[in-house]
Amino acid sequence: MAELTTIARPYAKAAFLFARDNSALAEWEKMLGVAAAVAEDPAMRAWLQQPQLSAGQKADAFAEVCGDALNESGRNFIAQLAEHGRLPLLPAVFELFHAFVAAQEAFVDVELVSAQSLEDAEVERLVGSLKKRLGREVHVSTRVDEALIGGVLIRAGDTVIDGSVRGRLARLAEQLNS
Repeated sequence: MAELTTIARPYAKAAFLFARDNSALAEWEKMLGVAAAVAEDPAMRAWLQQPQLSAGQKADAFAEVCGDALNESGRNFIAQLAEHGRLPLLPAVFELFHAFVAAQEAFVDVELVSAQSLEDAEVERLVGSLKKRLGREVHVSTRVDEALIGGVLIRAGDTVIDGSVRGRLARLAEQLNS
């Protein structure tokens, strides 16, 4: 995975700089999101691995599947990736692009995982606390995982705050076993 990220980074950076300079960050993020989803499709992956297809054929077919989601610049970007055999990197390019946008716009994506559905007031309180702690705007998504038993697990980039009952029990078991 680290190797894929290393290879994808220059492409993501180039796309980010182009989008930023053309005031099109949101448009490019949407385009790359669609392209990443197409690249992750198992049928598309298998199709792209056919050695008899030229880079141009792969780029044209890929852009055709993406349809109107790609503008001319997006199609050119896809063509460049195809030329260098990098179309399978699109999911990693999209993730890195999103990280560059997040850094530029000073926000962080946060996932709140709870054992039960959270009330809006609880989410707002957690978001307020996270804004103070992280010093950034917070874009939050929530999901339920009953295996947590209770509490909340918070993922913000590389930071994980485990306030779940399952996490506390695991730490207690670790202490008892050591």
